[in-house]
Amino acid sequence: MTVTVKIPTVLRKHTDGNATIEASGASVKELIQDIVRQYPDFKERVLSDDDQLHRFINVYANDEDVRYLDGIDTKVSDGDTVAILPAVAGGSGGSANEVSETNRSDRPA
Repeated sequence: MTVTVKIPTVLRKHTDGNATIEASGASVKELIQDIVRQYPDFKERVLSDDDQLHRFINVYANDEDVRYLDGIDTKVSDGDTVAILPAVAGGSGGSANEVSETNRSDRPA
């Protein structure tokens, strides 16, 4: 089974710059194992020591978040598309009260 796997920019240095990879497998886990066979450095970026997805890695099978399906064991079929995306975090670094106070002080009286 051949599945197209989309690789985000931040992980492409571990796939020789490839934005998409053709991988084989009947599940997300098997796809990742196939990618790791092709690009060994990829494993530590997406899998934990117990071969589960890192908590900051999101995987979508045909636009469905695998966390709400069968996780890493989610089944895939020939022609499917899987996207592997690192979670994005950020913010002001301040507490909600600090941000709220800052916003209030910027308002005209």
